[in-house]
Amino acid sequence: MTRANPASPARCKEAWRHVGRALVTAIAVIALAGCEDKNTFVAPPPPKVDVAKPVQRAVTRYVEATGNTAPIKSVDLVARVQGFLQSIDYQDGSFVKQGTQLFTIEPETYKLKVEQAKAAEVGAQATVKQAEADYKRQVELVQRQAVSQSTLDTSTSTRDNAQASLQQAQVNTRLAEVNYSYTRVTAPFDGIVSAHLVSIGELVGVSSPTQLAQIVALDPIWVNFTVNEQDVLRIRAEAARRGLTVADLKQLPIQVGLQTETGYPHEGHLDYVSPTLNTSTGTLAVRGIVPNDKRVLLPGYFVRVRVPFDQEKSALLVPDTALGSDQGGRYLLVVNSDNVVEQRKVQIGPVDNGLRVIESGLKPDDRVVIAGLLRVIPGQKIDPQVTKIEQPQASAK
Repeated sequence: MTRANPASPARCKEAWRHVGRALVTAIAVIALAGCEDKNTFVAPPPPKVDVAKPVQRAVTRYVEATGNTAPIKSVDLVARVQGFLQSIDYQDGSFVKQGTQLFTIEPETYKLKVEQAKAAEVGAQATVKQAEADYKRQVELVQRQAVSQSTLDTSTSTRDNAQASLQQAQVNTRLAEVNYSYTRVTAPFDGIVSAHLVSIGELVGVSSPTQLAQIVALDPIWVNFTVNEQDVLRIRAEAARRGLTVADLKQLPIQVGLQTETGYPHEGHLDYVSPTLNTSTGTLAVRGIVPNDKRVLLPGYFVRVRVPFDQEKSALLVPDTALGSDQGGRYLLVVNSDNVVEQRKVQIGPVDNGLRVIESGLKPDDRVVIAGLLRVIPGQKIDPQVTKIEQPQASAK
């Protein structure tokens, strides 16, 4: 019997090598198949975008303008009589009350003229008394036919002339007293007096009234501004709707703020509206009056002015940052019920307490994109993250 030879080690090694190659090939095929599945395109998830419903609250509508302040009283103090300036009786730039003496102009001369006029008046009174007595005596003599009628006529004429002279003397006395009063220049009202323009010892009032200084009243103070024609039409329409008269409009409050102040801390009311528009500028001149007891407002300031004329109870407001603009105007990005972004054209109104009023184009239940506008485009589906619009702190009045 012939015995088979066992396989040599070399053959066994070669067999295992073929098996290993087969396994490597199989693993490579499986790996390639797996890589082919991972490279399949998968759409990214919708971007997360902050959305919020518009704020709904009452909003007061204002007419806003730039105005300037002006004194309600401003007078040049002048010398109304001729003479040498004897004294200056105030401090330059000081506040004075009505009737305070400010200047004295050589009063002695005018005091003597008053005394002279009074002496002439006393003499005229004596003449009248004598003429009246003579007239009565002539009347009695005529009744007794002791003198002629012509003598009585002469006596009557003398009496009448004496009475006329007395009246003239009385007028001269009054004129002298008035001129004497002009030697003391007093404040015609409460106000601040400017620096004096003349010096003591200077001759004033020689050929024309000489300006001595100026006095200005600061409390209250006027605020002048203009309103454009479009705002005038709006205000008149609102006044007609509410049944307001011109007198009612003059009682509208006015709020004023300086360029360096926050808000509108000064309040007053309207007191004048021009009856006609300026045809060259298309504006209406308006004036308000504002209390100024602390004298914060000085004449000549440029100020910010606003006048409330209407109140909307349910206005819609959004942050200014939520608004976009293109050639068609302003718009908002609104998310519909399918979470798809839509571009909505809107009409904007004024800023109220940090938020923009939307006049039209927006509904109370609309979801508005308030952040990440650059990451979304109209027609894109998003993952809305509902939030609330934060309202800024109320600004100072």
